[in-house]
Amino acid sequence: MERRQFLMTSLAGVIAAIGGGAQAADRVRRVGILWGIRPGPEWTAGGPFFGPMRELGWVEGQNIVFEQRHANEQPERLPILARELIASKVDVIVTAPSSATRAAMEATATIPIVFAEVGKPVRRGFVPSLARPGGNVTGLADISLELIPKRLELLKELVPGATRAALLVEPGFYPPDVDQETIDDSKRASRVLGLRLDTPEIRPPYDFDAAFAQISQSRADGLTFIPTPIFFTQRARIADLAIKHRLPFIAELPHQGEAGALLVYNSNWRQMYRQVAMYVDRILRGAKPADLPVQDPTTFDLIINLKTAKALGLTIPPSLLSRADRVIE
Repeated sequence: MERRQFLMTSLAGVIAAIGGGAQAADRVRRVGILWGIRPGPEWTAGGPFFGPMRELGWVEGQNIVFEQRHANEQPERLPILARELIASKVDVIVTAPSSATRAAMEATATIPIVFAEVGKPVRRGFVPSLARPGGNVTGLADISLELIPKRLELLKELVPGATRAALLVEPGFYPPDVDQETIDDSKRASRVLGLRLDTPEIRPPYDFDAAFAQISQSRADGLTFIPTPIFFTQRARIADLAIKHRLPFIAELPHQGEAGALLVYNSNWRQMYRQVAMYVDRILRGAKPADLPVQDPTTFDLIINLKTAKALGLTIPPSLLSRADRVIE
């Protein structure tokens, strides 16, 4: 009897081992990544998202597959690409920026979505609450709108004698109350800095030549903008016009600095995508997006373009230069 029980127990163990092996083979996970732009060369296996994923134990080709789709700065393609990812049966979708997140949300209400670079996610309807996002969506918020006063402060530090600045606005991208709140906050910060803030608008077909002529005629000492995709896609054109009109241009993204913006100040995107990787890892291990609070960035980067400073005839104050996380020469 004991021998029979031993044999039965052993057989059950073998079956369990075989079943466990089959289950492990089935546990290769698929993570979809939906980009609004084509990722740069820094997005390699050791980059700001894939590197941390590997550190967390996810090795491509062994226990995970990454399905990437990018719209190459053509947002109208995003809904099609989102449906492609869903058809490939991904377990999680990572999205950036807000246009890609919106496309993914419209395509699925069940597959977990972890977003990055989404400004005002509650006000814009991406999640009902930061602390308890609910549903299938969570991620890392973009506080670039809240950083506009800091960018104006950097302008004043760069040009101490500045008395006037411009904040370019593209109406219609954000809800009107978000635009107005951002403008009001920026004007309050400007008054403290001794700056008069103009808010010229830019609308389709986006005549930046006319916009910069208007800013120049108003005798602005520098400019920044309320971030929307057009300021990214037209980054080289905007930087060239700023230099042509001898206007210090303070931007939000590293690519804009590389295109010729004088200064860039925003959250540290490497740390942001490390946190995205941590959320993807937790979801793949059983956590629910509804229980993972939307996080704000906690670290920030300052980028200075010395080539642009030279073209503008500006000397960067040593106190500012010493705080730079990156200098473009």
